[in-house]
Amino acid sequence: MFTRRRFIGAALALPALSYSRIYGANDKLNIAGIGVGGRGGANMNGVKGENIVAVCDVDANAMGKAAEAHNRQARKTNDFRKLFDHANEFDAVVVSTCEHTHAFATLAALKLGKHVYCEKPLTHNVYEARVIREAAAKTKVATQMGTQIHATDNYRRVVELVQAGAVGGVTECHVWVGRTWGRQSAEDAKKYKDIVHVEERPTEDIVPPATLDWDLWIGPAPMRKFNPVYVPGPKWYRWWDFGNGTMSDLGSHWNDLPFWALKLKAPLTVEGSGPPPHAEIAPATMSATYTYGPRENMPALTLTWHQGQSKPPQIADGTIPKWDSGVLFVGDKGMLLSDYGKHMLLPETKYKDYKRPEPSIPKSLGHYAEWIHACKTGSPTTCNFEYAGWLTEANHLGNVAYRAGKKLEWDAAAMKATNCPAADQYLKREYRKGWSLG
Repeated sequence: MFTRRRFIGAALALPALSYSRIYGANDKLNIAGIGVGGRGGANMNGVKGENIVAVCDVDANAMGKAAEAHNRQARKTNDFRKLFDHANEFDAVVVSTCEHTHAFATLAALKLGKHVYCEKPLTHNVYEARVIREAAAKTKVATQMGTQIHATDNYRRVVELVQAGAVGGVTECHVWVGRTWGRQSAEDAKKYKDIVHVEERPTEDIVPPATLDWDLWIGPAPMRKFNPVYVPGPKWYRWWDFGNGTMSDLGSHWNDLPFWALKLKAPLTVEGSGPPPHAEIAPATMSATYTYGPRENMPALTLTWHQGQSKPPQIADGTIPKWDSGVLFVGDKGMLLSDYGKHMLLPETKYKDYKRPEPSIPKSLGHYAEWIHACKTGSPTTCNFEYAGWLTEANHLGNVAYRAGKKLEWDAAAMKATNCPAADQYLKREYRKGWSLG
């Protein structure tokens, strides 16, 4: 019997389709939204100037609101596998499901020749990131990961400064975020309205809301009983089965800057540190240190990710301002400090007469507009799945190293930590019966 659960496997077995529609100046894309509540609602607003022809969400309320906002006649379904039965009705897909189903919806769309915008992080694990990156390279459709900050002028100016050698050869970089969404103490959990302190997986029987299809929400992850500690809202991403905590979420935004400026891809080694790993819940505070070899006109590099209470030593010793979150490039001539909206060269006295390079990276059309333009013209996007795939892999590797408890020697070609077989279990996982990823 050709069940819906078998659809993904069958669809992914199809050869990639070439996409050849020619768009006129005033033509609009026909877009299907998969996951249209919460963050998905914001993404749908980002593309609302096009034709929204289908909306899909495991929560009927979210789906109904999206249809009401964008197109009351849009096709509606709570199962994205059913949506792809009608793939001839749309040109492009916006995927904004929870992290653990990103790859399933995205890969099916790619294999059917659809342009794809996917919310960050691109996938749930390293293996899935590799699959999506390679599939996108074969299908050659327009892709974009939801790293909206990448489109800002501030990031462009920082990249230009680093690549112009303003601080010299960068051999050290620190990235830190103040957010502590993870395994918080009861006291820390009170800071977040959406977080309930919990130490273990809940076991009580609670009936899911009538509008929510819990089986579809679980998707390829191991089944568990419904509990409001997972949904609604972003609470799910603290749990390893569904997300990867702060690292993969905000790493998509903050590690994006050094990835872009320093031309990074696969690290040579990765080492994580923090409290003892919890079997179910990602940490609130941790750090991960990556080493990279020399790259195009750039020396070897050590990059350290800090989250929660972990901070760069330059904050503790007063070398740099105590920003809650930021990126610090340390070169042999000086330092560059940045956050989302501002940056500064340090020490300020040294750089007060510094002549900045003329802007060379074109102003973005807008993060969503870039993708839409690419769908219609074939022009490139700045956060396509080739770039986003490497970024996502690296972010996940920070968590892999932390959970494995060992400094990983990373063989990117083999997708393996050569010195740590224990890391394999965190690179990919077995999917629930009825789900496969190609």
